[in-house]
Amino acid sequence: MAKSFDASVVPSEDIYERDRAANVRPPSWVNPQPAARYQLAVIGGGPAGLVAAKTATALGAKVALIERERIGGACLNTGSVPSKAMIRTAQVYGDMRDAQRFGAQVPKGIEYDFAAVMERVRRIRAHMSGNDSAQQLVDQGIDVFFGEGSFVAADAIKVDGQVIRFGKAVIATGARVGIPDIPGLAEAQPLNSRTVFDITELPRRLLIIGGSPIGCELAQAFCRLGSKTTIVQDMPLFLGNEERDAAQILSDALARDGIEVRLNTTVAAVRIVGGEKLVDLVSDDYRNTIVVDVIGAGVGYAPNVQGLGLEAAGVDYDPKHGVRVDDFLCTSQPNIYAAGDVCLAHRYTHTAEASARIVVQNALFRGHERMSALVLPWCTYTDPEIAHVGLYVREANRLGIPIKTFTVPMHEVDRGVTDSEERGFVKIHVLERTDKILGATIVARHAGDMINEITLAIMAGIRLRTLAKVIHAYPTQAEAIQKAAEAYYRTRFSPRIQARFRGSLTR
Repeated sequence: MAKSFDASVVPSEDIYERDRAANVRPPSWVNPQPAARYQLAVIGGGPAGLVAAKTATALGAKVALIERERIGGACLNTGSVPSKAMIRTAQVYGDMRDAQRFGAQVPKGIEYDFAAVMERVRRIRAHMSGNDSAQQLVDQGIDVFFGEGSFVAADAIKVDGQVIRFGKAVIATGARVGIPDIPGLAEAQPLNSRTVFDITELPRRLLIIGGSPIGCELAQAFCRLGSKTTIVQDMPLFLGNEERDAAQILSDALARDGIEVRLNTTVAAVRIVGGEKLVDLVSDDYRNTIVVDVIGAGVGYAPNVQGLGLEAAGVDYDPKHGVRVDDFLCTSQPNIYAAGDVCLAHRYTHTAEASARIVVQNALFRGHERMSALVLPWCTYTDPEIAHVGLYVREANRLGIPIKTFTVPMHEVDRGVTDSEERGFVKIHVLERTDKILGATIVARHAGDMINEITLAIMAGIRLRTLAKVIHAYPTQAEAIQKAAEAYYRTRFSPRIQARFRGSLTR
């Protein structure tokens, strides 16, 4: 049985946390003496900042990297790395509880060891922190400075009392999770993606506010690890930007896992009575109250632009949308660029890294790489996963682009059947009367891996008829992509063409 929640957090003496700290923010670190001038100064040591600094250094530039908190940013410390480690363990528990679907017996007395789950998360996080440790960056030739970096001029940054002068700069300070403005919520000390991976006790009753990708991922993971989980979503379905049938499949999957799903419902207030957290919910005119131990709340992201001295540098920004950049990721100050979550609408690690490579080319080598030219996939890592790239149908309709869609349900894919993973589909959109691929959505357990084939096709200008000729290993779930391509190929054979072929057959 799961233990009750007591708000315990990782002890400071935890060996994995010590190892991580030694890599991402060494306690005894002393900032170096700044060089007279750097060719590139980078503020922010998350994915975008790291890629910019390492790429520029590899190409021969003298680089300064300034980080306020910890190297690795949200991705390593509070985002993708710990969440995916936790999700993988939760998937094991989910498969055990669903063993009969695979012709196996459900293990008797499944026990949840949440402390062991989180220890694994910390171990993996500590191990991966060594990939870009502060010392490794120094060994690569990067000057690493810890402290609050703030522009004092269009060519100078002050950090920890030292002035760093530069020719070009990159703002890569990322974004922070927002907390909804709900009466009483702050007093209830809600968890968010920044704090959830520090707990060691499993919440017995958990409420997740919002059906965002992160909200859905955490709700499913905690439910499979033993929490009684409720999601409250003020919209009719989750994932408001995704295809409706994809979101519906996920909604059904969460319900099957045992998550209580409250759609079209808002949280009116949170109260603490007798040490318990009471959450008042409103759906239409119906009001009720549920009791929970922990609330997970995070709504959108706020770019980290405060305290950077952007005014002193002549950099335009908006507190809500972040640093203003053009398609080349240049700010209003010609020698200052921005990359990653601080300036982009799509806040993903791979997007941040891709934008950083564009910045290095444009800032240091007079390149003309455009952000709009990138083909950007993304994925929600629930079970099943939902992955997408390119145009949605609604976007094509809004833009007046005629499209045709080829859909293959996973129950028609042999490996989907043998894996008992038949819920989902591959959906590929092409420009009508052509086979030019405009977008795709995949719902499957391994959709995040499968979408890469479509992304490559769009980027390289490979058309759907060519994908029909690609030999896929059999049996794999990615064969659904080939089947969708073959469906297009069959549309080319009109009755007239078929009649011509029949007439030319060797008798």
